[in-house]
Amino acid sequence: MIQVKPGIGDVVWHLPFIRAIAGVAPGGRVTFLAPPTSHAKELLAAEPAVAETVYFEHAGSELQRGMNLLRLAALLRRSKFRSIWILDRTTRPALAARLAGIPERIGLGLGAQRLFITNPGIDHSHFHDHPIDWLRALMAAMKVPLLSTEPDLRLPEATLAAVAAKFKSAARPWIVLGIGASHPDKDWPDEYWAEFIFQLRGRSPGTVFLVGGPANALRAANFIAAGAGASAVNACDLSLVDAAALLRLADLFVGPSSGPLNLAAGGGTEAFGLFGSTPVLTYSKFIHAIEPPGGQSADGMQRILPAQVLEAVAPSLLHW
Repeated sequence: MIQVKPGIGDVVWHLPFIRAIAGVAPGGRVTFLAPPTSHAKELLAAEPAVAETVYFEHAGSELQRGMNLLRLAALLRRSKFRSIWILDRTTRPALAARLAGIPERIGLGLGAQRLFITNPGIDHSHFHDHPIDWLRALMAAMKVPLLSTEPDLRLPEATLAAVAAKFKSAARPWIVLGIGASHPDKDWPDEYWAEFIFQLRGRSPGTVFLVGGPANALRAANFIAAGAGASAVNACDLSLVDAAALLRLADLFVGPSSGPLNLAAGGGTEAFGLFGSTPVLTYSKFIHAIEPPGGQSADGMQRILPAQVLEAVAPSLLHW
């Protein structure tokens, strides 16, 4: 199975489709190929449907993409796969699979990809659908049972136990905030984060955790220093898998449409997502969308005010 999208969240929402395809594969397991930026090896280490995760490069300049295509074809040829699923409408993985001589090449068949796959693909009317809907259509076309699109991300029990022990003295509820995003248009302005965190710490009897990776550690420290009230923890130094465990153990998540939001939903945590400039994700019942008045736009995150988000999460805080 080839997944070309680069993000952490992309791995999470692909999980139900990985399991569905593994369910009809010989042995019930698959090899999953993804870009290294997806961190799929770490995220899928405890996933029983994945026998192995293999990284390949996909992006870059036109020259780099051409070289990456040849490298991918060589990788696929060495692996001697008999069947491959291409979980995107891009053409190059399908061409690489054909060059590698893989007999069965299953894909969406939207655009030029149709020339290199062996199944009919899905109807062209799906071309502008969300990628999740592409895969729903592909499962239906290939008669692969898809019982749910809930990811239910599996994590090592030892990791969950270690993170629980690390923060055992932290008061509940655990509210995790995902600061940062893959693109500035998807992030919340600093002044909004500062105001929201200040107000949230004044209302919650629990602990506020800030995650976002090392790149956001200084931001988190500044937000925490600017307020008072509920205990706040700068958790930007956690490893990816430890952060995923914290998000699974949390009682509530708030943040933009990015990796932490998907990890929270994948762990079954109620996740309030700020969808200012991107379409609302609908694959999980745990994602609760907060949208700007008037809908998504390039400046949509600036039109989602802290008061709107506080109003949305307030009912969840009443339980504590």
